[in-house]
Amino acid sequence: MARENTNQTQQINAPDYLAWHVTQRAEKSFWTKVGAAWKHKDGRGYTLQLETCPINGRIALRLPLEDAPDTTNEAGRT
Repeated sequence: MARENTNQTQQINAPDYLAWHVTQRAEKSFWTKVGAAWKHKDGRGYTLQLETCPINGRIALRLPLEDAPDTTNEAGRT
C-alpha cells in the first residue's frame, strides 16, 4: 500500500512545465533543462524552481513529455 501512496505523491508533485535554457548558436538552438514550474492551488500563478540561473539566452517553459529522456539537451525546437 505504501507503494501506491508514493506513486500518487509523485504524480501530484509532478511539474506542470519544465524550464529550459535556450541559447542560439548560428542556426541551431540548444536546450538545457534548468528547472520546473508548478501551478498554484488558486490557479492564478506558477512557482518556478530553477536548479541554475542562466545569464544569457532565454528560459522556455514547456509541457513535460513522459517519453522524453531526462538527459536530452535539445527539445526539438529551432
